[in-house]
Amino acid sequence: MQMEKSQAGPGGDGCLVGVVRVPVRIVAVVVVLPVRAVWDLLVLGARGARRHVLAPLGEAVGWVLVRLWTYLLGPLAKAVFYWPWVGLWRYLVVPVAGALYTYLLRPLGLGIAWLCISFGRYVLVPLGVGIAWVLRHVVVLPSGWLYREVLTPVGHGLRWLLVAVFVWPWVGLWRYVLVPVGHALLWIGRYVVLPPLTLLYRYVLTPLGHLLVSAWHLAGRITRALGRGLRRLWRGWVARPAAWVYRQVATPVGHVVREVWRTSRAAVREARAEVRRILFGGPPREPVRSRARTLGSTTAADAAPAPEISLHERQG
Repeated sequence: MQMEKSQAGPGGDGCLVGVVRVPVRIVAVVVVLPVRAVWDLLVLGARGARRHVLAPLGEAVGWVLVRLWTYLLGPLAKAVFYWPWVGLWRYLVVPVAGALYTYLLRPLGLGIAWLCISFGRYVLVPLGVGIAWVLRHVVVLPSGWLYREVLTPVGHGLRWLLVAVFVWPWVGLWRYVLVPVGHALLWIGRYVVLPPLTLLYRYVLTPLGHLLVSAWHLAGRITRALGRGLRRLWRGWVARPAAWVYRQVATPVGHVVREVWRTSRAAVREARAEVRRILFGGPPREPVRSRARTLGSTTAADAAPAPEISLHERQG
């Protein structure tokens, strides 16, 4: 502990930290500090050059370019690319188009319009008037006469015939047969049939219905009581004796049969093994029963067997 404290520096750091810190400080003084100083000088120089050289130079170049465009390049571009097209449009295209419209297109349009008006006035209008006259005297007037003199009487006759065949018989049947018969049946039902039916329903069917409902409920109670009695009889005379026989007789007999079957099967296996050993030879084998008893146990094979417990004592 004293050696570790002596190796630690005055700041509480170990010797490893001191060994690393000294070279880092040397590198920072020798390399980083000069590079940072040069970087700061370059930054100050760039800022001064931008402020005192580049900005005035940019303003001067911009002033020169603006004056050059205003007094030289702008007028030159306008004289080369603007005024020739303006003069061409003003002194060539417009006069030529005006003369073409005045001396060619306008007379041609007026002639075509006069032809269309004349064709409509002297051809289409008389043709239309003739077609209208023909339609009026060939189609409209005969159609009107046919409608007034033929179709209208035929329509009235057909309507009268349809009414006489399909309307008046049903109206007469309804008015003079069905309505009186209905009133008569209504009177008979109200004053002849309804009172006996009301009495029958009130004094016969209603008590009979109540009696049937009561009998139904009573039959339900009887059947439920009979079901409970049969269920108790089944439990007392069939289920419980069967369970007792299964527990007291069938189960012990089953255990005995299982033990006899296991003993017989073990004896058969031992006999087969003994016959195989006698026929083919081999070392004597331990009986299956003794091996089954000693398998997985810590007692010896010749240990005394445990006392057997009877089936009644196990069940008890």
